[in-house]
Amino acid sequence: MAQADEFMMKAIAEARKGLAAGGIPIGSVLVKNGKFIAGGHNKRVQEDNPILHGEMDCLFNAGRVGSYRDTVIYSTLMPCYMCAGTIVQFRIPKVIVGESRTFPGARAFMESHGVEVIDLDLPECVEMMETFIHEKPELWNEDIGEL
Repeated sequence: MAQADEFMMKAIAEARKGLAAGGIPIGSVLVKNGKFIAGGHNKRVQEDNPILHGEMDCLFNAGRVGSYRDTVIYSTLMPCYMCAGTIVQFRIPKVIVGESRTFPGARAFMESHGVEVIDLDLPECVEMMETFIHEKPELWNEDIGEL
């Protein structure tokens, strides 16, 4: 079974921070040349902003990093098409994901654009999302555009 490294643990901590603030528990971390650059979490609810997904918040917090060619983005959940489009646009070469059972996301899209996608299928990430989706289905359906 795959294990979470220090960066995925930071992404999970970001997801928990978002959940504690009344939001959706999805966290993300950007790493460049093996060094932590920034983290973020889904703030759609907290900031009333429909595009502030975990990956988008993370990239916003990272600011201008120049080239993204030596970066890896971590996300507790498989990125959606919006976030995947940003990953492809910035030419982020690698995405490490906590899980994709609760949301399949845009894996094939990213891979078709040369992005390496690694799905760790971490029970902790699956359980966090399953619990959230069970407790707040309306909020989740709003997040993924299923309302």
